[in-house]
Amino acid sequence: MGFVSIETERNMMTKFWKEHSKFATVEEMMLDSNAQELTQHELPEILSLLPSLAASDVLELGAGIGRYTRHLIGKARHVTAVDFMEKFVEKNRKDNSHLGNTEFIQADVTKLDFPKHSFDVVFSNWLLMYLSDQELKSLAEKLLMWLRPGGYLFFRESCFHQSGDCKRDFNPTLYRSPAYYNHLMTSVLQDESEKTEKKCYGFDMVVNKTVQTYVKVKNNQNQLCWLMQKVRRDVVQQHQGGFSTFQEFLDNQQYTRRGILRYEKMFGSGYVSTGGISTTKVRDAEYIGSYIFRAAFWESFECALHSLIVQFEVSDATKRKFPDSTFDVVYSRDTILHIRDKLDLFRKFYSWLKPGGKLLISDYCCGEKPWSPAFQDYVNQRGYILYTPQRYGQFLSEVGFSNVRAEDRTEQFIQVIKAELQRAGEMKEEFIQVNTHLCATSTLHLQPHICMLLEEIIFPFFPSFLFKPHLQTLKTCFTFI
Repeated sequence: MGFVSIETERNMMTKFWKEHSKFATVEEMMLDSNAQELTQHELPEILSLLPSLAASDVLELGAGIGRYTRHLIGKARHVTAVDFMEKFVEKNRKDNSHLGNTEFIQADVTKLDFPKHSFDVVFSNWLLMYLSDQELKSLAEKLLMWLRPGGYLFFRESCFHQSGDCKRDFNPTLYRSPAYYNHLMTSVLQDESEKTEKKCYGFDMVVNKTVQTYVKVKNNQNQLCWLMQKVRRDVVQQHQGGFSTFQEFLDNQQYTRRGILRYEKMFGSGYVSTGGISTTKVRDAEYIGSYIFRAAFWESFECALHSLIVQFEVSDATKRKFPDSTFDVVYSRDTILHIRDKLDLFRKFYSWLKPGGKLLISDYCCGEKPWSPAFQDYVNQRGYILYTPQRYGQFLSEVGFSNVRAEDRTEQFIQVIKAELQRAGEMKEEFIQVNTHLCATSTLHLQPHICMLLEEIIFPFFPSFLFKPHLQTLKTCFTFI
């Protein structure tokens, strides 16, 4: 395919939407004959993911005929609703201008301009996929500038392929992968330095998930939405090894693609934790939970056998918000060692659980100090925040959990890791051959690493409440950091 200029792309998008905005209907705007049913279920789902809009100035991009505008007006201090197509803007103005506190603008978002720090929330629904890569990057930088510090960006896009069944003579839409949006949005930076202080801002991921309405109604998992927050980028913690964000630290240190592939070679496909499926499938397969990728799918299969609905999302548990009393069970495996403020996280868990709900955590803990220099260096390099089982249990009690029970699984951990060490020795040559292109010295670091673990890490389960086999309906929070 030859080079297509930005002007040509913009003209194609204009032509496309002129063809699909003749009557300014919800079917045209959603490009789907089933739009009425979809919007009935989708609206409350999308709105539930937004942060509080009270006393907020909201910019709505790609507002269309005002499906969301009327709801945003009812919650925000002021709404600026922008759309490319005049007929959509006219319809939106006609239906919603009487609600007040709203400015309706017909404009191409690539040519929009607002003063710095104009908005608390930017909301867009099916917009970015109609921009070229260059236009998208430019807009992302503008969005970061227009938002006030701590403000939020919400966007929703069709990924991989089209979702609507509307006939199209041509389709210039760019169906990108979720990974593309993740990388682009989290990589943009905005320098807001002042004379006395250097300031740099970027977007942190709050949540990225599928739109469940499309999963249920159309069996389509390619409708995805994101909530991101504008945060400081230049405050780098020492434990983050110079990386500007915690996520960047994890992605470039322990959980690189190379690192994950090595973990999978040892623990089994889809697992990055000692024991793999043998330590995941516990209590007669009655627990619900997941870790990464195939581990999550294994759990979803187990759940499906019991007619449970499983939803997957990528989110930062320290930023994620759920209504009080949402879940029957909260489960986490070997991830909280990365979280600095465990007390605040446990408060969230407590609020998310229904009365009588259950919490099950497995995590790495430590013995009393002083630690050996080798172990201290290992913890520093990984950026772990470790506590003794006693202190861990105190955290849980402090936030309100009762009947906190700690099970020291060190012996089980040692037996499993010894078996893995033996298996590593048996497949040494295969491991080296398979991973030559990743890291030729992978196996050389394996044995000292395991010895340090055997020396000083203990591996307890913390089921503050144990699972009950007779529970008929469980909602489970899957958390990925």
